[in-house]
Amino acid sequence: MSISRLHGLYVEYLQKNAFQGHPKNLYDPMRYIMELGGKRIRPILCMTGSEICGGTAEMALPIAHAMEVFHNFSLVHDDIMDRADQRRGLPTVHKKWNEPTAILAGDNLLVKAYESILSFGGEQRDAILGLFSKTATEVCEGQQDDMDFAERNEVSEAEYLQMIQFKTAVLLGCSLASGAMVANAKQEIIDGLYEFAIAIGMNFQMMDDYLDAFGDAGKTGKISGGDIMEGKKTWLYIKSMEMHADTTLWFNETDLSKRVTLVQKQWIEMGLDQLILAKSKEYNQRGLDILSSLSTMGVKTDGLLEILDFLAGRTH
Repeated sequence: MSISRLHGLYVEYLQKNAFQGHPKNLYDPMRYIMELGGKRIRPILCMTGSEICGGTAEMALPIAHAMEVFHNFSLVHDDIMDRADQRRGLPTVHKKWNEPTAILAGDNLLVKAYESILSFGGEQRDAILGLFSKTATEVCEGQQDDMDFAERNEVSEAEYLQMIQFKTAVLLGCSLASGAMVANAKQEIIDGLYEFAIAIGMNFQMMDDYLDAFGDAGKTGKISGGDIMEGKKTWLYIKSMEMHADTTLWFNETDLSKRVTLVQKQWIEMGLDQLILAKSKEYNQRGLDILSSLSTMGVKTDGLLEILDFLAGRTH
């Protein structure tokens, strides 16, 4: 197993199954968001889950595709809610077309995700469908929490961590566990793989928060300090509120460019850039501990370790 091989396998599948249909203005944006690129970590996790449990990556492709399609559905709608202008360095769907078209394109992506699962002929299809539906609901709940937090003065660290688990980590868990289900793995292995993916998903989001505040916009493809501009209640914001009473004053700066510069300077002086990296490493270690436990069950964990290392060292 290698990330690059699985990535290539999925991209080839995606190209062969590119969305086509009428009206053109519905399917063009669907194809556009799917072809914007990205790490494809969800389909890679799904194919990996199948391979390490005795199946093949090819067996898992319809399920892997469903995970990536659902992820992109959520991105289209999230970008509308966040009023985001760019995604992966290019215009978001609602900016390239318009909001009504983006909403419909997103809706149809969700339908196509379910169709892809239903096309799978394995005996665990219904179980996969159940886990996927549960996950889809949790992702929506996490997104609503994220929006609700924007209207609140205070958000606890525990609330934030629960929100990002639902908004980000559970889909990774679903992807890896579904791959194992494709290969008819034992339930204890499926559960362990799900928890491993939750850990790397939490690590992934911590790195997302770090890169948004301190990353290179040229590499991330996003505006530097976007969360700061929006005043989002990220882990960094919550910790800043705990550590410095003037946090709200910094975020009252109406010139968004000045706000970003001020907050970044203060957070670095407070050591928050290092604290969030340390938090990320905690989840990384949790993932390693779970891998150790899975190894005792006979699971070949080399591929999962490669994914863990890849995510831990990312710069975008």
